[in-house]
Amino acid sequence: MKSRKRLILPILMVVLLAVTGCTSNQEEKKPSNPKERQETKNTDTTKYEVTEANPVKISRIFGVGYPGNDQALYVASNAGLKMFKDGKWFETTTNNHKYMGFQAVESGFISSGHPQKGADLKDPLGLVKSTDKGETLEKLAFYGLANFVFMAAGYSNSNLYLISDQQKNGLSMGVNYSKDNGETWKKSELNGFKADSLGMIAVHPANGDSMAMSTRSGIYYSMDNGNTMKVITAPVMVTALTFSGDSILYSSVENENILLKTINPVSGEQADIAIPFLDYDNPITYLASNSKNQNQITFATYKNDLYESVDGGKSWNNILKEGK
Repeated sequence: MKSRKRLILPILMVVLLAVTGCTSNQEEKKPSNPKERQETKNTDTTKYEVTEANPVKISRIFGVGYPGNDQALYVASNAGLKMFKDGKWFETTTNNHKYMGFQAVESGFISSGHPQKGADLKDPLGLVKSTDKGETLEKLAFYGLANFVFMAAGYSNSNLYLISDQQKNGLSMGVNYSKDNGETWKKSELNGFKADSLGMIAVHPANGDSMAMSTRSGIYYSMDNGNTMKVITAPVMVTALTFSGDSILYSSVENENILLKTINPVSGEQADIAIPFLDYDNPITYLASNSKNQNQITFATYKNDLYESVDGGKSWNNILKEGK
């Protein structure tokens, strides 16, 4: 019985987050102009700065990544952005929004989520983009209409993917994709997809038509925006994934072990990466690979542990322990 109870948590993490709570649509509102590209600043009097944080305390991590316009690792938390660089932690003095579905891209980051209390922003944020470390936000789509927990963006292309739990705001239920930074959307047909769960999506950094999805029965891969998909791993529960160049970096739960692996979706070549021991109830929830330096990789866990490697996984630095 104890073993069965321990099994429940990671399964629920993959399945329930994918099927429920993917969006947080509020009451019916007139959709904003999708071509509107406004930038909004916080209206409080606090000057926006990135300052050294001491100490750091994070109660929930919503994403990690390496934006191409900075040298730091970004952590999207329930209390805004935290940044790790040269062995030190930094944070922003204001605009501490709850970024969800956080995606690092070449020019900055794209995210969904909820604004900081008191900010002159509608809630939810829809899809927003920042190219100045979060000081200003460009509204891409669905501003004030929806929040997307499962969202993905191509690092150096204009492709976006998201999961919607409703047919609303011009979206179909399930996986939707855009090739123009959110101006227009189409439904991914998911032909060949046989899993009973939808999960985290990853986009090839250069070719935005290629994407992959984690499920509790393996990784599904597509070269045509999710219209046709095929499973490329064994039928194991995959809790997180990201592209690292042409390969996919992913974490699976197998025989009560938390594992980290890579697979090339075209050639099928696979490799294991040794990681510090993780308890079975503390699976990996987010992964990041630095597109400017693929030896720099990071993973976050369910209990807010954060590990970074600068040598491709040969050694690891534990930079957060239970969010501290």
